Amino acid sequence: MQAGKPILYSYFRSSCSWRVRIALALKSIDYETVPINLVKDGGQQFSKEFQALNPMKQVPALKIDGITIGQSLAIIEYLEETRPTPRLLPQDPKKRCLVRMISDLIASGIQPLQNLSVLQQMEQENRLTWAQKVISSGFNALEQVLQNTAGKYCVGDEVSMADLCLVPQVANAERYKVDLTPYPTIRRINKSLLALEAFQVSHPCRQPDTPPELRA
Repeated sequence: MQAGKPILYSYFRSSCSWRVRIALALKSIDYETVPINLVKDGGQQFSKEFQALNPMKQVPALKIDGITIGQSLAIIEYLEETRPTPRLLPQDPKKRCLVRMISDLIASGIQPLQNLSVLQQMEQENRLTWAQKVISSGFNALEQVLQNTAGKYCVGDEVSMADLCLVPQVANAERYKVDLTPYPTIRRINKSLLALEAFQVSHPCRQPDTPPELRA
């Protein structure tokens, strides 16, 4: 199926890229990383070369099977459809719907509002407060949802696409110093997931473009 090794255009700190890195790790897909630094040189995502790959000028982008895919959830869904083991979407339609609902809650309802491109439009002194506000608002909803859907992980006891969205978003929350005390379900699931190898090898502190001072 594969036309050469897949190529992931990624930034170590990008939560959307991290989602895809987890999926690739869980599915044991060998790939090459091409780092796209979102800060250096005014943002390498704005280069003509990268814009030709992804007109949205965002990471991640994945070259695989002769096509290039942008948008992390679309990438994960493609990997799920073409390489279905292990499953990241439950077979049961109701559970599968819940996984997609939680994934969209994070990927559409929280992360874009605190993304670098949004924060850069604000005065420096307002960025932290804004990020904390939108993440906390989203986590208030997410905590309620997870109290009804979670087992060991976001939906039941199997790792799903929702979990791939959760862990990077919690990392963003920690980066922006959000108080996570009110979210015991989120914290419990996040801790369980971070113990899994796929979440560790894909972690921002272990990427080819991770700065030496942030490596672990």
